[in-house]
Amino acid sequence: MKQKPMNIPKFKNEPYTDWSKAANRRKQEQAIAKVESDLSKEYPNIIGGERIISPGKFNSLSPSNPDQVVGVFQQGTAEDAIRGLEAAWKALESWSRVSPEKRASVLFKAAKVMRKRRFELNAVEMFEVGKTWPEADADVAEAIDFCEFYGREMLRYAKAKPATQMPGEKDELVYIPLGVGVIIPPWNFPLAILTGMTVAAVVTGNAVVLKPSSDSPLIGYKFMEVMEQAGLPPGVVNFVAGPGGAVGDTLVRHPKTRFIAFTGSKEVGIHIYQEAAKVNPGQLWLKRVIAEMGGKDAIIVDHETNVDEAVAGVAVSAFGFQGQKCSACSRVVVDEKIYDKFIDLLKKRVETITVGPSHVMSNYMGPVINRRSMESIQRYIEKGISEGGRLVTGGDSLNGNGYFLKPTVIADVDPKATIAQEEIFGPVLAVIKAKDFDHALEIANDTEFGLTGAVYTKNKKKLEKAKGEFFCGNLYLNRKCTGAMVGAHPFGGFNMSGTDSKAGGQDYLLLFLQAKSIATKIR
Repeated sequence: MKQKPMNIPKFKNEPYTDWSKAANRRKQEQAIAKVESDLSKEYPNIIGGERIISPGKFNSLSPSNPDQVVGVFQQGTAEDAIRGLEAAWKALESWSRVSPEKRASVLFKAAKVMRKRRFELNAVEMFEVGKTWPEADADVAEAIDFCEFYGREMLRYAKAKPATQMPGEKDELVYIPLGVGVIIPPWNFPLAILTGMTVAAVVTGNAVVLKPSSDSPLIGYKFMEVMEQAGLPPGVVNFVAGPGGAVGDTLVRHPKTRFIAFTGSKEVGIHIYQEAAKVNPGQLWLKRVIAEMGGKDAIIVDHETNVDEAVAGVAVSAFGFQGQKCSACSRVVVDEKIYDKFIDLLKKRVETITVGPSHVMSNYMGPVINRRSMESIQRYIEKGISEGGRLVTGGDSLNGNGYFLKPTVIADVDPKATIAQEEIFGPVLAVIKAKDFDHALEIANDTEFGLTGAVYTKNKKKLEKAKGEFFCGNLYLNRKCTGAMVGAHPFGGFNMSGTDSKAGGQDYLLLFLQAKSIATKIR
């Protein structure tokens, strides 16, 4: 019986919660109280639909208060990882044969579940990774967008693709799943990126093992609950928490792993890329790696611009979610004609930023993710000053138990200085002086990364030049360099920023598919 075509409205991005409404604030406060009352519970791994408790445990801690255990998780082993792969291959036998329409419907149902549980998911992110109210809400909205967008994309890919017809033949091109893969998401967009990579693999007919970040396993577990509520069959996604060595490396190296989708640091990305390239005994394929690895993103501020607008865009790009975004502005390159004015205005703006526990609505910045990160960021600040930078504001931590750092601006930074070249992943902004626009472009491009960038100028010729010569995967003109929207801004970068996967774009699902050409002789 032929299945009726799905009547799906055109994709549009999920709106953010309006916090000016008292009802929304009240619902979020209630969700925060409920999630806080559930902290320190234990959560199992999920393999083939079975809840598994292991002897070894690890704690997920709140960066706002490291004495607060968010959840207790299972210390997955290499054996658990392999068991997850086997469960995925078993589930693949039936899941890969499910119609694209039914697979897409699971994603649409997951989006509905996320909407119903939105305030709860927001609250989990606040406690587990230090997302503030608007940052958490935007992350959950993006996860919903990925479900809605990729579901529609699968329906598009399911349609017959045009092929040149040879005389006496019927010629077709179809897309089939790759097989079983590994999803290794980051902690900084703990629901959005995890959801995007996982549902892209699932909707295209693959099965996966999901290894959540050890800094955000609870949000990963909540995702598993959402997918179960949406009707995803057991074993299509297998949840194995645990260390990168025992779980992650086992999965990456295993001959039955067909693909790896990873988002994280350059160092880990390179390691995965190298390990995945090795063909191990029993392996029938070359593994596909989809990697998004980070950036050293620059905003150019030309003298022909509205300086107030540029300051606002730079501040939001540099200090939103404590600068812990691969898209964050960590370098601002300013024309010397307005350099001093820009720094004065930026200093005033940054010193208005409030820092504190992220579940408190009035705080613009929360904590950085953990002690190791805080100490690393502090070393970068010291390095920036020792190499000739001038501390404009910030530079130290706040008193208290959490991992709180003041937003930091360091001016007069040499383009070759450490803090102008290495990814810091924290609330530290390097200000670099340029002689003119061409010099600014040269400085912006002088890095091994190529993820995001932005230009503030009223000069149309300079904007056109930036379009052609600013080398990055996501370029923004006269706006901030963060906040890529699914569908509108396919996300991914060049060089050491990764494989330019373009998440949230129309090419993305192809990364989880392989094309099959079929020619039938007509008798």
